[in-house]
Amino acid sequence: MLGAIDRDRFEVIPVGITRDGAFVLESDDPARFALDPAQLPEVVDNGTRVSWPDSAVSRELRVTTGSAETGGPVTRSLGDVDVVFPILHGRFGEDGTIQGLLELLGLPYVGNGVLASAAGMDKHATKTLLEGAGIQVAPWVTLTRAALAADPALWQRRVQALGLPVFVKPARAGSSVGVTKVDDWAGLDTALDVAFAEDRSVLVESAVPGREIEIAVLEGPTPGEIGVSVAGEVVVTGRDFYDFEAKYLDAPGVELVCPAELGDGELFELQRIARRAFEALGAEGLARVDVFLTDEGYVVNEVNTMPGFTPISMFPTCWLNSGLSYPELITRLIEVGHARGAR
Repeated sequence: MLGAIDRDRFEVIPVGITRDGAFVLESDDPARFALDPAQLPEVVDNGTRVSWPDSAVSRELRVTTGSAETGGPVTRSLGDVDVVFPILHGRFGEDGTIQGLLELLGLPYVGNGVLASAAGMDKHATKTLLEGAGIQVAPWVTLTRAALAADPALWQRRVQALGLPVFVKPARAGSSVGVTKVDDWAGLDTALDVAFAEDRSVLVESAVPGREIEIAVLEGPTPGEIGVSVAGEVVVTGRDFYDFEAKYLDAPGVELVCPAELGDGELFELQRIARRAFEALGAEGLARVDVFLTDEGYVVNEVNTMPGFTPISMFPTCWLNSGLSYPELITRLIEVGHARGAR
């Protein structure tokens, strides 16, 4: 995104977050964050500290550099921020927490608000909201360590009633982190351990046989305007499922086909479902809706409120094939976020 954003229109202040949660002023260099399978990019602590505005009446960002050893810290202004683009995945990034911080500060931002971000991040909440809106989802059971310990026989019966195969997923993790496909109940405990390492709440979900279709949804400049892209298809050939390595490191065994080969009626129904799912979560800005196309109908798998934006990601690919270039997509998102903040 650093490489594609329209520099004639936008001045970028890149803020990174370290593993320890420090906000630092990052390098405005796209090569610095290139996806390298051998060594994924990381925000390291470079000694700077970015300070958010001290009240909602200010939009000024400041940065502090230096230390007592270098003559004392020096703070300077980075200028007023018009809009924040939280290009973040996972917990504390797309789960409503950073969005809540921006709401408290009165800073306009791109993408979904607190509620939709939190609901979209929590797979149990997503399924519950979609099911309540009459949208079909895969059968599932939500587990915690405490519930398992209290009545292991009950939960074993409930889980095994789903039938094999199942997917075991952390309730609140992104990018397929901690996800395991289980084809034999003997592997369930190990899969649960992997998922519980990422979250205290875990879903066991029936595998859905069918085509994996993804639709990109984009809010338009007019309030209430919701655009829906052509469909893309994830074709898995040499892997168990569309995992982290395939999503971000272009690992073999998965092919992304866009536009997907669909009949007019199928595409229309998929787009209708994607729009309904977007509205059911109260989403804003953007989302990617993942749907299984089965012999019996359409099953929504997930609503991703901050989809991947890499060159191999489906969200920008779907919009590219719908006539909207990568730079134009970024501009649209920024304009919509900025306009919403002004309302």
